[in-house]
Amino acid sequence: MNIQGVQRLSLLDFPDRVACTVFTCGCNFRCPFCHNASLVVPEEMTGDEMAEDVFFDFLASRKNKLDGVCITGGEPLLQRDIGHFIRRIRSLGFAVKLDTNGSVPGLLKELVDAGLIDYVAMDIKNSPGKYAETSGMADLLLEPVFESVSFLLSGKVPYEFRTTVIREYHTGRDIEQIGRWIQGAPLYYLQEFVDSGSLIGEDLHASSPNEMEAFRRIAADYVPGVQLRGV
Repeated sequence: MNIQGVQRLSLLDFPDRVACTVFTCGCNFRCPFCHNASLVVPEEMTGDEMAEDVFFDFLASRKNKLDGVCITGGEPLLQRDIGHFIRRIRSLGFAVKLDTNGSVPGLLKELVDAGLIDYVAMDIKNSPGKYAETSGMADLLLEPVFESVSFLLSGKVPYEFRTTVIREYHTGRDIEQIGRWIQGAPLYYLQEFVDSGSLIGEDLHASSPNEMEAFRRIAADYVPGVQLRGV
């Protein structure tokens, strides 16, 4: 595992859990609005890799204080030993939440079917017609993303979908198309974009609170559980 850091305490990343968040390195998308460019773009990676034993020593010290671990990135499912890593976490008694862009459906299914994942948060970058542009991948194949969405909609694991809303990329029509696509999902979050100062792209802006609320109402016609996050 290529671990680039740990947020030692989070009350927000893992629903109904007191958790830590571990950041893995590397991603197969290049979303211009990604706020973790230092975890995605090789030339931006300046931090020292954390040894797994250091992470697990920390985790062992947090027994009875934390009850979950959120694994994020980058894209965690690109890590070749992710299954072993999760098994070690679970052996210490912690629940596991996985953040993913949905591009590796086979491994996602394998981990869920093995009972290793307690919760999944999948990013929905945009409506299908604008997915390649929004993911920064002109040659993106959408079939794996569709497969991951269908798998989560089957309800085999608790999950949420989420979209980071960018004024330059998202319109009401896009939100409507996303809503139709993920109809039946219990939870869908429209997240406010925040410029972290470490973006892949440039000159991107958040939608206004009024625009976000209008988007929420559009999505609610298809996903009644849609909520705003960060607004």
